[in-house]
Amino acid sequence: MSVEVEPMGELLEFRQVDAYGSSRHISAVLPALSAAIGHPMPTPMHPDPEAARLALGFPKADSAVVVLVDGLGFWNLAMRAGHAPYLRGLMNQERNAKPIATCIPSTTPIVMGSFGTGTCPGMTGMTGFTQRNEKTGGLGQLISFAGAPEPEELQRQPTIFERLAEAGVRVTSVGLPKFAHSGLTRAALRGGEYAGSRHEELRVRAAIKAAAKLGLTYYYVEDVDKTGHHHGPFGEEWAAALENTDEQLQSLKRGLKPGTLMVVVADHGMVQVDPAAQVDIANRENLTRDVALVAGEPRMMMLYAEPEVDCNAMAARWREELGGIAQIFTRDEAIERGLYGNVEARVRPLIGDVIVCAKGNVTIVDSRTQSEGAMGLLGVHGSLTRLEREIPCLIDVA
Repeated sequence: MSVEVEPMGELLEFRQVDAYGSSRHISAVLPALSAAIGHPMPTPMHPDPEAARLALGFPKADSAVVVLVDGLGFWNLAMRAGHAPYLRGLMNQERNAKPIATCIPSTTPIVMGSFGTGTCPGMTGMTGFTQRNEKTGGLGQLISFAGAPEPEELQRQPTIFERLAEAGVRVTSVGLPKFAHSGLTRAALRGGEYAGSRHEELRVRAAIKAAAKLGLTYYYVEDVDKTGHHHGPFGEEWAAALENTDEQLQSLKRGLKPGTLMVVVADHGMVQVDPAAQVDIANRENLTRDVALVAGEPRMMMLYAEPEVDCNAMAARWREELGGIAQIFTRDEAIERGLYGNVEARVRPLIGDVIVCAKGNVTIVDSRTQSEGAMGLLGVHGSLTRLEREIPCLIDVA
């Protein structure tokens, strides 16, 4: 069979929010893989890793490799599958022909927190690309953790990697050297050993060497996301990055010992912006009034209100201004709808008082605080559309 690509208009529609406890969710992947290698690690969102394994279709294996291709949404891949013969072959298998869901916001640090712990943003405390630091009152960014609390202080859930390592299971992460001790790695992927190299071929070799032993190997690829941000996800530059990624993963698979399980996932998909549809709130008094901090990112903005402000009234004002191009929730509405999963008391104030989810290919920015580079990205993600939230989960066995 082959994946039939749906019309762009349908892919830009909002999808129903998936429960974080669903096995067809990025947060279920590592619990399911832990069961696949014989060391099940239950989490509050996925208390039965074996059930998650069966639901995702992972076979049992002594050694497993999970590849995370940053920015490779299911439909982004499906639309350019001609450039990726290895991945296309996997997609055309029945067990791989349907996407799974990623987190809200559909952006890297939030997804990595949930992926790495098998939980949800409401438990990890990672709720926006930027979010308020309760200690300083300012904004912290959750890739570099600039201005944010210490990673281990913010993200207190044990990771699957550290739990496996503590149980005596080999865990190896393979990626660029700069990520070995980064804030995001410490928050979401701590545990086990790290093998880093700036050279793609050496990273592939490191993953093959690690996977020759029993246990779990994590392999990260950033090129598709990086290219998509700067050139958009539909151009020739993106296709070239996909081709290179496909060749890299095919080389990885060829080098694995027979019987090794390999699973390819992503953190999010990507939409291409319409510059004419960008909204800059800087000079719109109705939108900036009563707002103390603007956080999040252009596809999913979080607004922190000034003290004593009626957040329902603020949300109503934003709906009146932007209701046609964004879906807007108060914090209570977002939590009630399950956007962040189970929300711990300590995490609740980290979520914005008002959440603004861009529709279609709209971006919502604030030129008072955001750089031209950040506002000028051609490929973006973070909101609730199917293009952003539906990701691949492709299974292969060496």
